[in-house]
Parts: sequence; C-alpha cells; structure tokens
Amino acid sequence: MDTTWNHATVLLNEAVDALFSNAKGALPDAENGTYVDGTFGRGGHSRLILSRLSTLGRLIAFDRDPQAVAEAASITDPRFSIRHEAFSGLAQLPAASVSGLLMDLGVSSPQIDNPVRGFSFRFEGPLDMRMDTTRGESVAQWLETAEVNQITEVIREYGEERFAGPIAKAIVARRQERGPISTTTELAQLVADTVKTREQGQNPATRTFQAFRIFINAELEELQQALEASLHVLQPGGRLAVISFHSLEDRIVKQFIAKHSRDEYDRRAPFAAPKVMKLEALGRIKPGTDEVRGNPRSRSAIMRVAMRTAV
Repeated sequence: MDTTWNHATVLLNEAVDALFSNAKGALPDAENGTYVDGTFGRGGHSRLILSRLSTLGRLIAFDRDPQAVAEAASITDPRFSIRHEAFSGLAQLPAASVSGLLMDLGVSSPQIDNPVRGFSFRFEGPLDMRMDTTRGESVAQWLETAEVNQITEVIREYGEERFAGPIAKAIVARRQERGPISTTTELAQLVADTVKTREQGQNPATRTFQAFRIFINAELEELQQALEASLHVLQPGGRLAVISFHSLEDRIVKQFIAKHSRDEYDRRAPFAAPKVMKLEALGRIKPGTDEVRGNPRSRSAIMRVAMRTAV
C-alpha cells in the first residue's frame, strides 16, 4: 500500500509574511529573531521561515504527532529544533524571547488520508483520532465506557450537531447490543442511519467526527493555553498569527485578540490607571481563489494576526 500522502500548506506565504513584515515592508532586524512554529505538520511553514532567517535567527517547532516529529528530523539546519509536545508547551520558553509565533490549527492531509489514524469517515480504519499516538486513549476506547449524556455533550459542544442526543443514544445502544464501535466506517454508518437530514454536500458524520477529534485531543483547551502563553513569550512588536479552520477555533482566537486589544479598567478602582492593552489586532486573511481552487481543504481557513504591545 502506498504510504505517501501529500500535504499542501495553507496560507504559506501569507502566514510567514505576517511574521516578518508589515504594509511598509520587512520589519527591522526580523531575520535575527527567534520564531515558533506551533504545529510543524509536514514543515511547510517551518521551511519557509528558515529561508527568511539570518545565521543568528532561530526556529523552535512543536508537534504532538510522532510522524511529524520524524519528518522534522530531516531538517539538519542548526538553527532549527523540534519538540514532541503540544504547542501549549511554549509557556516553558523564556519571557519576551519570541519574535513571532505561528499556529496552524488544521489537521494535516497525511493525518486525514492515512486510514490508520482514524480521522476520516471516508476510509476504513481504527477509530483512533489521537494526534499523539504514543499516549492517551483513542475515541474507540473512550466510547467503550462513555455514558449517553457525556457523548451527547461532546457532540453538541464540539460538533455543534443538532442531532447530538439521538447519535449518542444510537452509539450506546449499539454498544449494548453488539459491542463497542471500533472502526471509522462503523461510526460513519451509524451516524448516517441516525441523522436523516443534513446540509447539501456534507456527510452526515462530519460534525460527529469533528467533535470526537477535538475532544479526544483537548484541542480547544490546548489553544486557549497556548494563546495565554503567547502573551508571556512574545517580545514587544512580536507577531502572533493563528490559522483556524472552523468556527469554534476562530471564535476563541478572535475573542482572545479582542480582549487584549483594549485597555482594561478596574471598576472597583475607577481612578486607578488602566491595564494597558497587550495586543494590537492587525486583521484577518483568508485564502485566495487560486489557493482554494488548488486546495479545497483551505476554503474554511481564516488567519488572524496580532502584534504584542507592552510587556
């Protein structure tokens, strides 16, 4: 079986440009800074960042996926290092040490298209969905014991699925009658049999698969922790760029930037000086027509960019 899966990096040039330049051109001394690629994936963003750095520059990458870490081993550049952990681990970096932080929150094509990983309802495979296959429980293992109300809450909260209740009841009924679900196609068929209506062009299992993946990897919690850590590690003038692919992620990023892009007043001390804003919002960018045509998976991507102000 062919085990090579291609991956097209979303917003490649736009993301790296956001770290190194503004409307007036390259940022002063940007090539000498330390940068963080929070999700190495298959290294598209990292390799372009390295091409922009001087000999003094540094790039630190993070990834939970052992296969991504193995791919990173092919980069022998001494300016580059990779850490096998979630990007919330960037909180361990020294304060105000980072010139630019990029987080691409998408699941990479090699993860989606490899049936063994269990991310896709399009392929027969074990119902796994873990980003880090060396630790934690898989979706199948969780569903062996999860109660109806737990499953309902996960599907509703992380999948925004209006049929969360019936799907959860069907999963538990199936477990009681014939044993737990263990494969992606079993889950996809169960959802299809339960959900009788769906948006045109969307597989009935789309929202359920999204919900289970987000839950089993604690993706939203990791994102919130990493965003908070960005305020600690970014130096004044440092850039934050986050690429999200669905509304739950984008809402968290948008609200985080908005919250820290205004002065905060303490209502209990109306005459006290306000806490100065920590970020300046620099806008959002979406893939252009050509990129979406060449890579349909990019169509839902939104990148939000902000600059660290005072520390």
